[in-house]
Amino acid sequence: MRGNILIAGLGLIGGSIALAIKRAHPNATMIGYDVSDESLRLARSLGVIDELVPSFAHGACEADVIVLAAPVVQTEQLLRDLVHLPLRPNVIVTDVGSTKERIVKQALPLLEKGATFIGGHPMAGSHKSGVAAARAHLFENAFYILTPTEHVKEEDVIRLKYWLEGTKAHFVTLTPKEHDRIAGVISHFPHIIAASLVHQAQQYEREDELVSRLAAGGFRDITRIASSNPEMWRDIFIHNKEELLQLFDRWIEEMKKIRTYVADGDSERIYQYFHEAKQFRDGLPVRMKGAIPSFYDLYVDVPDYPGVISEITGYLAKARISITNIRIIETREDIYGVLRLSFQTEDDRQRAKHCIEANTNYETHVV
Repeated sequence: MRGNILIAGLGLIGGSIALAIKRAHPNATMIGYDVSDESLRLARSLGVIDELVPSFAHGACEADVIVLAAPVVQTEQLLRDLVHLPLRPNVIVTDVGSTKERIVKQALPLLEKGATFIGGHPMAGSHKSGVAAARAHLFENAFYILTPTEHVKEEDVIRLKYWLEGTKAHFVTLTPKEHDRIAGVISHFPHIIAASLVHQAQQYEREDELVSRLAAGGFRDITRIASSNPEMWRDIFIHNKEELLQLFDRWIEEMKKIRTYVADGDSERIYQYFHEAKQFRDGLPVRMKGAIPSFYDLYVDVPDYPGVISEITGYLAKARISITNIRIIETREDIYGVLRLSFQTEDDRQRAKHCIEANTNYETHVV
């Protein structure tokens, strides 16, 4: 397909969408806009966009598709700006925000003007950020939620999916309210739980300084999402306030229930509580991408001697396998420790496993 695609917001998500569209539609012209001149120039130099524009209005008026890839608060302002612009008659406007009900309401004046707005949320990400981390394959096998209102024609939804086919994502259509409830359960509320666990550890550290020293391994893993951008999560919590308040009430009741089991020493109910959680968790999809970026960790048993890390990373570099994180766990002199390597995809992890096993005698395993 030919046409002008405006990507407003050239970070990881916006850049990856641009690359995915270019992959499927090489004749399309990718136009970029960002409040950061540095991000804009970098996107151009990396070939993520074909052209850059000095203002959002300039790019929007030339576009056949407008992708708002900014934080949710900025997206609201961009939608307000679009209402006053002479847009092309058949333009499709979409966004990538992780809240939808408030965004769709903000887009109503645009719909009344005759433009097409289809809310979107690609449920995939990375531990890296910025346009330099953008990848065309970021959304492969991920769920891409679309939230068209009853005012949107089905043919326009199909047209947007066709433009986005290069993402190789699985498109799911939900109402804005359905989306916000589900996102609240599987993404938004887990972030507040992780943050609250970290706050609890911080408070206990005032009583015993060993807390932070021992809070490694599993604690760091289950609270890793507490390291997310605080400004972004502040805005998301304000946007999805009503759903999150209901989740707070249900969570408090859940904690009261398990607290009663513990207080009563009810071993059977405690066992059943963990057993049911294990069954449900073990049944979750493994290879599908979700709302929270996955870690693809590979554990390597290595001896503690100088150069062991560079040995392993050397083999991986030669095989052109990218590592997102690396850490040595529990190494002591003269015994084997564990080298934990993190990768962006399951394919990278499997390639790394085969590479290490082919070049060394070190055992590898996946947890």
